Amino acid sequence: MLWPVWVDIGLWGFIATMLLTALLHACQGLGFSRLSLPFLLGTMMTGDRDRAYVIGALLYLAGGWILAFGYAIIFTALGQSSWWLGALVGAGHGLMVLLILFPILSHVHPRMATEYDGPTHLRMLEPPGFLALNYGYRTPLTVIVAHILFGAVLGAGLSLP
Repeated sequence: MLWPVWVDIGLWGFIATMLLTALLHACQGLGFSRLSLPFLLGTMMTGDRDRAYVIGALLYLAGGWILAFGYAIIFTALGQSSWWLGALVGAGHGLMVLLILFPILSHVHPRMATEYDGPTHLRMLEPPGFLALNYGYRTPLTVIVAHILFGAVLGAGLSLP
C-alpha cells in the first residue's frame, strides 16, 4: 500500500458519500422522493434555506467519512471486505436510518414539526413519518438502495490489512 490505511478510508469514504449523495439527489430530481439529507442536516444549524444546503452538504460529507471508518472497523472485525459484504452492511445501515434515525429526527430537529404537534412558525419542516413515507412512497427504496451502493463501494474499494 502506498499510503496509510486512514487515507484509503478517507478516499473511499469520499467516493462512496458522493455516489450516495448523487443517487439520492437524482431520485429527488426525478420525483422518486422529496428527501434531501443534506438539507435536513443543514436546517438543524440554520433557518436560512440557501445556507442550510451548503452547511448540510459539508456535514453530510463529514458524516460519510465518519461512517466509512465505522464500515472499516466492521470489515476489520469480520476479517474481510468485499462489495457484497459492504452491500449487506449498507442495507443494514439504510434500515437503521429508516427505522431508528428518521423516527427520532422530528424530536431533535429544531425546525421540524412532529407527528403529534404539527407545524408552528418555528417548526415548519415536515417530519419524515414511518419509513420516511411523508417524503414519498418510494423514499424507503431510494434510501436502502443508496446505502447499499455506499457499502458496496466501500467494501470493494477498501483494502484492509
